[in-house]
Amino acid sequence: MIVVRCGIILTISFMIVYNQISVVKCYDHDTREGILMSELLEIIKGRKSVRTFDGRQLTEEDREKLERYTETITNPFGIPVQFVFLDAEEYRLSSPVISGEKLYVAGKVEKKPYADVAFGYSFEKLVLYAWALGVGTTWIGGTMKREQFEEAAKLAEGEMMPCVSPLGYPANKRSFRETMMRKGVGADTRMPADKLFFSGSWDEPVTAAMQEKNRELIEMVRWAPSAVNRQPWRIIADGNRYHFYEKQDKGYMSDKTGDLQKVDVGIALCHFMAGLEEKGENEEIEINNPGITVPAGVEYIATAVVRC
Repeated sequence: MIVVRCGIILTISFMIVYNQISVVKCYDHDTREGILMSELLEIIKGRKSVRTFDGRQLTEEDREKLERYTETITNPFGIPVQFVFLDAEEYRLSSPVISGEKLYVAGKVEKKPYADVAFGYSFEKLVLYAWALGVGTTWIGGTMKREQFEEAAKLAEGEMMPCVSPLGYPANKRSFRETMMRKGVGADTRMPADKLFFSGSWDEPVTAAMQEKNRELIEMVRWAPSAVNRQPWRIIADGNRYHFYEKQDKGYMSDKTGDLQKVDVGIALCHFMAGLEEKGENEEIEINNPGITVPAGVEYIATAVVRC
């Protein structure tokens, strides 16, 4: 068994060995810098993707806070994600679905097992922190000139850049294009809990009693953002263990981005672990497939464990 424990801002890398258990303790309380855990659900549910910005540069104070925060971000998989801030005008960066942006942030990670999950976990920390500052973001994986962004971010051999995001202050009114995009993907709706959470096996939806007991935690996971709002995560509760799976769709994987739906599972896992911290639980992440029978096209990712 491989065991890795992380201090407050200490990052420890480890090699994932399949068919063995990898455990990471997720202490990250002091790196939230101003986000009270009691406010987390409100931040998660209130945060919206922003595609229409007001054209202002970030204040020097907000940019410094964001840059400083990225230096503290870790994930339970011990895979570092590097954040690069890119001036849109300097590098001639844009996206056809974004307007009024002045700044982007890109994330780079070494290509290796669990890199995409780790990326989603880490990048979502920045997204939530930005929203708490009043700074808008949008996950962008495809609607951009990728080669231009990769060149600006100085992407190296053996690295991938799954997503980027604009950073800026939301405009007072969304553009017509943004409004139609949100309607098209049902951005303001989510699947019900019994379609995402299960009890013991794939065929047993989460019970009403468990939904009530873990209501806020379930809501945090339900409202995680995902590519085209597909919500590809599925969670099977098994005692004090919560097994996370990816329900795969075609068209979300490439050498340039990794598996974007694994990125999405990393986002959901980030919300779940943050929720456990809010509840004051002693939590860990294990990589140890429980062998539960699941349908074809479903892949085990990781297990969140609540220790007594």
